[in-house]
Amino acid sequence: QVQLVESGGGLVQPGGSLRVSCATSGFTFGTYAMGWFRQTAGKEREFVAAISMKGGATHYADSVKGRFTISRDNAKNTVSLQMSRLEPEDTAVYFCGAMEVFDGTYTLTEASNPRRYSYWGQGTQVTVSS
Repeated sequence: QVQLVESGGGLVQPGGSLRVSCATSGFTFGTYAMGWFRQTAGKEREFVAAISMKGGATHYADSVKGRFTISRDNAKNTVSLQMSRLEPEDTAVYFCGAMEVFDGTYTLTEASNPRRYSYWGQGTQVTVSS
């Protein structure tokens, strides 16, 4: 069955760094764009970053651009998010998602829409606090 399992969350001080990862199985990883979203209580899931099927294209929310880096390893079926210069506003549960791409192309609008994603992990908590 399809599985996405996030790991690496935790407590970090403002200005610090953290890397969250997502191990996947049960689907053809290389045919899916992958994304990271985050969510806080009472709010909708928010787009953070996405990466194309082979990793050649990346996309970021303005709020994390220049601080976060998304990457993927198609040999290991994993996707990661390296977060630096973390701010208290980055506190959230972080989810990885898989978006099937049917004709080899997708738009940023699609990549940033959580409803476009077929599979999700259970999330990992990231807390930025002193």
